Amino acid sequence: MTVPALDFVLPAHLEKGEPPGHRDEVRLLVGSRSDQQIIDTTFPHLPDFLRSGDVLVINTSATLPAALDATIERGEQVVVHFSSRLPDGNWTVEVRRPQGLGTEPLPDFGGGRLSLEGGGAITTIARHPVASRLFVVTVDLAGDVLDYLDRFGRPIRYGYAAAAWPLDAYQTVYARHPGSAEMPSAGRPFTAELIANLIASGIAVLPVVLHAGVASLEEGEHPAEEYYSVPAATAAAANALRIGGERVIAVGTTVVRALETVADETGFLSADDGYTDLVIGDGSNLRAIDGLLTGWHEPRASHLELVEAVAGRELMESMYRRAVDLGYAWHEFGDSCLLLR
Repeated sequence: MTVPALDFVLPAHLEKGEPPGHRDEVRLLVGSRSDQQIIDTTFPHLPDFLRSGDVLVINTSATLPAALDATIERGEQVVVHFSSRLPDGNWTVEVRRPQGLGTEPLPDFGGGRLSLEGGGAITTIARHPVASRLFVVTVDLAGDVLDYLDRFGRPIRYGYAAAAWPLDAYQTVYARHPGSAEMPSAGRPFTAELIANLIASGIAVLPVVLHAGVASLEEGEHPAEEYYSVPAATAAAANALRIGGERVIAVGTTVVRALETVADETGFLSADDGYTDLVIGDGSNLRAIDGLLTGWHEPRASHLELVEAVAGRELMESMYRRAVDLGYAWHEFGDSCLLLR
């Protein structure tokens, strides 16, 4: 496991455990790699930093109620986080111990059969070769996994959660395709009104899908394979606008992974779908994007490697230092960051 060099202390009071009163009532820190300028503003002012012809690419994956209560063979009550459906129909899952409203790691779990709430069961096959905290499992249910999760599951929550927020709190306004274990949270502050205003201002808003797996806070490992889909209309429109000199800005690290998976050496996008195991690090030559709208990532998280690929080391360090100094909020209900190359 490669751990990014960026390390910092995240004060506990910056861990946001509840959604804002209104989706766009979050702060926005804007950084420009070309001149190292940093601007402190709020999310409704996002259009001020975009221009007519820019392309915003959003992830329309919807969040699953992916956490289920279960019992392992030694009788201990655990929580199973369903992460990703694999091409062969099996799943990857993480097994954790309940802790308050959230969970904590269960490092001594070595595998076996788990009895699920509602009468189902899963059986571990092996640890995941990349994300060792995940298990590949077979699923024994009477029906479809997504239907089962809808009946018995709840949103994945971690220890900073201030309450048992409903699934709606973990959805973007444009979520359409169920499949993400955890919310593609970079897009959460968008409102329908803001999107309409962006489009009216000549900014294209184009969809892709990438079903995000679990991203437990205790680990800095690289993401496992995830399903993606880049529609032909999105690829064609983004290609045409970028050829004309316009910028492509990814809303979230999931969008970066999807677009870079289908980009050739010149940044030309092809329509495609499947599973991607692409890892983007600070040495990556990003071909498809010119900017990134994202949240704030934990110290030593592997997502920081992708942020560094977009922003460069100097700007990334400055942005994170400024965010802590200004009291920006972390996690899926927290504040936002716009990085322009």
